[in-house]
Amino acid sequence: MKRTIAFIVLAGCAAPTPTPTLPPQLEDTCNAAAYANLIDQDATALERVLLLGPVRVIRPGDAVTRDFRPDRINFMIGENETIQMIDCG
Repeated sequence: MKRTIAFIVLAGCAAPTPTPTLPPQLEDTCNAAAYANLIDQDATALERVLLLGPVRVIRPGDAVTRDFRPDRINFMIGENETIQMIDCG
């Protein structure tokens, strides 16, 4: 019985693990919807589009910073060199 009480007391002393907080996903703050027609096109299609403002092209295996910039457009390129996803951040 004493062991059970000691365990309960010690369990209450454990510090809670902080939950990582992510920035709230804002609605299309970078105007990504305007480029939705590029999804499934070859990555070279980006060369024919005028992109004003911060842009990031991310390929598989690329090192990517974890900073969140709601005005930046992210173009995720797949293994087959096509645009797979477009989002803000």
